Amino acid sequence: MLAAEKLQNKRDRADSLDKRVPPLNLSGLSALELQELCKEHHHKIDIVDEACYDLQIKVAKNEKEIHSLTQKIWEMKGTKQQTKLKKVKKSHDAKFDALTEFKMPSKSDFKANLKTVKKEDEKKEEVTDWRKNVEAMSGMDGRKKLFDAGQ
Repeated sequence: MLAAEKLQNKRDRADSLDKRVPPLNLSGLSALELQELCKEHHHKIDIVDEACYDLQIKVAKNEKEIHSLTQKIWEMKGTKQQTKLKKVKKSHDAKFDALTEFKMPSKSDFKANLKTVKKEDEKKEEVTDWRKNVEAMSGMDGRKKLFDAGQ
């Protein structure tokens, strides 16, 4: 089948060339006429080459544009990653309430809802002579002072 297809392609090519290009009749032409014929053919070849070059430039330009656009698409896909959302089961009433109560705040003041925390002064123990402290707490009077201070 391949051999038959190749033969058919050769026949088709020969038929199309016969239709497009008239057969050359070089017999009986002088050297000047042959040179003139060659110049005409070279001129036609140059025109075709210029057209081919122009088309190659257009193709290269379009390929660059396609490449840059695909790069932009990949960049946009990379930056826009969708987060996975959890499925939350809610009743229909809860969903409706959530939709109706939603309001866009014009200005959200985040600091207004914060609680103020007062710093408590740390109790500083006075540095005293430990001997006086021991003498004051000794005996029944010292224990009475400790008892009264605890209540």
